[in-house]
Amino acid sequence: MGVVVAVLLCVTSAVAYAAAAVLQERVAEKHLGTLLRLPVWWAAIALNGLGALLHVGALRFGPLSLVQPFGVLTLVLAVPMGAVLARRAVTHIEWHGIAMTVLGLGGILALAGSAGVGVLSGAQLIGLLLITAAALTALGAWSASGLWAAAAGGIAFGVSSALTQTVVVNLTGDGIGILGIVTVVAIAVLACAGLLFSQRSYRDGLGAPLAVGTLANPVAAAAIGLILLGERVAGGSVGAVVAACSALAAALGVILLARARVVSDHPLVSTGG
Repeated sequence: MGVVVAVLLCVTSAVAYAAAAVLQERVAEKHLGTLLRLPVWWAAIALNGLGALLHVGALRFGPLSLVQPFGVLTLVLAVPMGAVLARRAVTHIEWHGIAMTVLGLGGILALAGSAGVGVLSGAQLIGLLLITAAALTALGAWSASGLWAAAAGGIAFGVSSALTQTVVVNLTGDGIGILGIVTVVAIAVLACAGLLFSQRSYRDGLGAPLAVGTLANPVAAAAIGLILLGERVAGGSVGAVVAACSALAAALGVILLARARVVSDHPLVSTGG
């Protein structure tokens, strides 16, 4: 029953994030001073906050390897939402990308989450923070490229989700403690870093950086779940192969969606179909 609740919260969270992304894209070229005076921007902030709260709730009921893949739905849902607001039809490339992503996500969900909700130990937390800091520093040195910055943003958000699950479980268990306070601070820092890296990545456009960040987020979180939290892929070796193929399908779907967004931004470029 907990898994069902987690899935429902994940889907609702993805809808909120997708709606926020569409609203933010409509005012993406505005300066911060202008954004602060726009009701549509504050609506996007509120939707992002709602999405974050629902995501935290999902982490209380489901394992990290189950919850994080739903982040891909944000990009999938944002495509038709954006098309409706722009009063245009969803293209064939976009539909193909949506189908591939949903197919891949379905395969991952069928195999993930075979273990319970795990939490990080103190040693694991410190080690994870050190490795994350090193990775983000290295990626930050290459952040002149939008895709490297997008990858850094996705990793920051993925690690933040792993830390959030630990805090949520501890809050309803033995209490938060000193280590929990450190974790909360780390979550805030990583969330801000993810936001800044993502914002920097959009200098090269929206489609490809958003796709890279969307993939990097669940990949980072799933790695943490499998390596540190004791989560497992169901089905043994066969399950691992199916999960890898499903992940590849989801990646191809996101790439198609990114290509469709690029074509939409440059309508004079032929799509070949």
